Amino acid sequence: MECFVRPLFKYYTRTELEQISFENPSEEYRKKVLDCWDCIAKPLDGMGEFEKLTAQIGAITHTEEIDISKKAVIIMCADNGIVEEGISQSGQEVTLAVTRAMGKKQSSVCKMARRIGADTIPVDIGINTDQNIENVYDRKIRAGTRNFRKEPAMTEAETIRAIVTGMDIVQDCKKNGYQILATGEMGIGNTTTSSAVAAALLRCEAAQVTGRGAGLSAEGLCKKQRIIEEAIAGYDLYHADALTILQTVGGLDIAGLVGVCIGGACYHVPIVLDGVISMTAALLAERICPGVKAYLLASHRGKEPAVYKLERELGVEPVINAGMALGEGTGAVMMFSLLDIALSIYQTKTTFADIRIEQYERML
Repeated sequence: MECFVRPLFKYYTRTELEQISFENPSEEYRKKVLDCWDCIAKPLDGMGEFEKLTAQIGAITHTEEIDISKKAVIIMCADNGIVEEGISQSGQEVTLAVTRAMGKKQSSVCKMARRIGADTIPVDIGINTDQNIENVYDRKIRAGTRNFRKEPAMTEAETIRAIVTGMDIVQDCKKNGYQILATGEMGIGNTTTSSAVAAALLRCEAAQVTGRGAGLSAEGLCKKQRIIEEAIAGYDLYHADALTILQTVGGLDIAGLVGVCIGGACYHVPIVLDGVISMTAALLAERICPGVKAYLLASHRGKEPAVYKLERELGVEPVINAGMALGEGTGAVMMFSLLDIALSIYQTKTTFADIRIEQYERML
């Protein structure tokens, strides 16, 4: 089913969601951007990965005149019932507190985004509160997920609604002129949900993909890994499809980001991924709607051990390797700034003729 066939506010069934299709990025425009880079007065491939990344943006947006001046980070905020099991150093009250700060543009990602001229779009997709948070989009599916140690985190209907919410927000952003988007999240316990999803998707042991999150002790980490292993075995998730895995041990924030990734492919908007939670959502999106990964750009390699396996599975290579673990979309916003700097060379296009030297030629 092609993305534009039905309005996003309509309910999607599992089958309809899995049948969404979209065209591949344009190889014609990818080549045009790379040819433009070769005409700029610099060594061939002198900007390294940034030449490939800007060519990917051109392929996605179908233009060699690349402009990402209007950009935003979509921050999905939600609580996770698994926090009841003591797998996090903090309680759910922190999710609400940080999201309030986002509404006031006072959180880390908001300060970083403001510095580079990017907008922040915080979304309450599942915070465990009945409060209306000022300047935060209210797209709540439910007040936090269930404790997946006791029962599946979400129903299938809730999971699909969360995914479609992410798609809907991308559609709105496209209509409002945004040219590139980034993924962010806020939700205590979401390194546990993302690790559980990643382990099930990658069919590996929990210990291989589960880290300390926001600072667990060694004992706390062992408990976290054990809970994930028990859930995977109890629900037989090594043999489950992506949507079932997400529904069972995922989170509403992850589901919303799955929708952002799918929405990027549907509406030809490049999506810059943040860290492990965003990358887990990206792999889910690719498994649900194959081809999504061609619309995604990696930003940074964080501390969580799942990142390396997720990178390989998605075929992406983050350009920032700084050991960041802040979340919120901060790594993706840093990537925005690097892309802006690279485009300062590309957009001005000082040619070899301009400086009166012979153009470099590629050797066969």
